[in-house]
Amino acid sequence: MTRVARRMFELLEPICLVTFMADECGEELAALGHPNYWDGYFASRAAPLGRVPAEVVHAAFYNFAPGEAARHIPKAWEKIPPEESFAARERGSVASLRRILGDLAESPDVAVAAELTTNAALSASTVGRVMYAGLRTVPMPVEPLNRLWHSATMLREHRGDGHIAALVGARVGGTEAHVLSALAMGVYPAESFGRIHHLPKKRLAAVMDGLRERGVLDAEGRFTETGRALQERIEELTDQLAEEPYEVLTDGELDELVTALEPLAARLRATGSQ
Repeated sequence: MTRVARRMFELLEPICLVTFMADECGEELAALGHPNYWDGYFASRAAPLGRVPAEVVHAAFYNFAPGEAARHIPKAWEKIPPEESFAARERGSVASLRRILGDLAESPDVAVAAELTTNAALSASTVGRVMYAGLRTVPMPVEPLNRLWHSATMLREHRGDGHIAALVGARVGGTEAHVLSALAMGVYPAESFGRIHHLPKKRLAAVMDGLRERGVLDAEGRFTETGRALQERIEELTDQLAEEPYEVLTDGELDELVTALEPLAARLRATGSQ
């Protein structure tokens, strides 16, 4: 049976992806003064953590190569306060949702989804959930579409924190996690995956060699049976760890939430959240 958390991920992820895929968020961050995409990304996503060192951002984000966070943090906060970057992130993301959803942006489904996702997003424990805990300190927006984006993002970071715990437990590092994800999505060779293809070839080769030595990959860089089983265990545990927020909702409320989210997610998926 599909776990509730997996179904919610499928329905909420298209809402969250506008932050990264559509133009409006980047435009808002550029207007604020961030000179490039990655300055805006690190400054706005890490903003709820406060003015922490790059090492903390690197640890919390987990899947960036060593030194990548330090190229943007704390530089991206020197002239632009973190809270302003986060506000720009919200403005741009909600503008994208409003444009893509069109008439659906004002539908009763948005209000219903906003209320129920907010209830879920505010219900879980913050223990061991660094990114989620940071977002819990940000005031919840009032407008339904803003609230839906914010609560969906909270649930995404909650899931992400659990995913990191699953990866750490499986001794899979950030770059290794991208290799596993790429292969699971059918991207081959894994080194061509967009999140890691820019890394130095020597570093990528070392990561691939390490996974071969563990029996995760074969000589051609594809999953072994052991490797595929490892990737599936990580995803299963990620789903398990993401269940808690939805336990506050009754079966009827979960059905209501799915019904409200389905047309929104379908519209967003049709455009690739762009």
